[in-house]
Amino acid sequence: MTQAPWWPAPAKLNLCLHINGRREDGYHELQTLFQFLDWGDRLRFTPRDDGLVTLSPALPGVADEDNLVVRAARLLQQASGTTLGADIELDKQLPMGGGIGGGSSDAATTLVVLNHLWQTGLDEDALAELGLSLGADVPVFVRGRAAMADGVGEALRPVEIAEPWYLLLVPEVEVSTAEVFGHPQLTRDTPKIPGLESQPQRWQNDCQAVVCQAYPQVAKALSWLLEYAPSKMTGTGSCVFGEFANRADAEAARAGLPEGWVGQVTQGRNQSPLLAMLGQ
Repeated sequence: MTQAPWWPAPAKLNLCLHINGRREDGYHELQTLFQFLDWGDRLRFTPRDDGLVTLSPALPGVADEDNLVVRAARLLQQASGTTLGADIELDKQLPMGGGIGGGSSDAATTLVVLNHLWQTGLDEDALAELGLSLGADVPVFVRGRAAMADGVGEALRPVEIAEPWYLLLVPEVEVSTAEVFGHPQLTRDTPKIPGLESQPQRWQNDCQAVVCQAYPQVAKALSWLLEYAPSKMTGTGSCVFGEFANRADAEAARAGLPEGWVGQVTQGRNQSPLLAMLGQ
């Protein structure tokens, strides 16, 4: 019997994150640009006909029913009425709390692939809506195209932008998104910029200053990277990335990393590797 294939759950970068205000319900109005990377987690799915959903290996400290992968599978079962289940294997490469979308991407890959394998027939909009109930970034991964998000993240506009090489550094610290967005000194009044995706010189991350202030490890990684290339933090951290014209330059910078630091060289992708594998 042939073994089931590994499906990609790619990382993403927020190439910019502008905070334009705070709504009455407490959510922030954002402008942010998402791009995928050709690096990420991998998942393998073996359908079963008794409706059970299993995940291996279990993530340390996370009960199955709290795991986004299991929750995504069960959500799709409920939404579609299927009686099928799946044994799911997760090959975890992406750091937790890094700001590169690990858990959200795993959930999206689960929704998209099981919809395909179970033949449940939900369209992209329906899957994205299910994804939104699991996390704000899940729809980006479900739709699988580099996109500009305006508002609280639901409204996505697909964009075509450059696909440079990046060196990502992963500081050993988990940043709390809630803490960042609740920080009194967070910039919350950046004016909205029409056509922001075509103005890379104006891309910034409004969360970067408060995160660097609260987490010296992030500040240190960023200042090291800035010696080599234009660099920013992604999302609310902790990962930071430098942009390079080619792979060789990114690899050369990685070769100079201080001992004990973790760096990943990877290329930007406007189409998610998951969509590419599905042949869409």
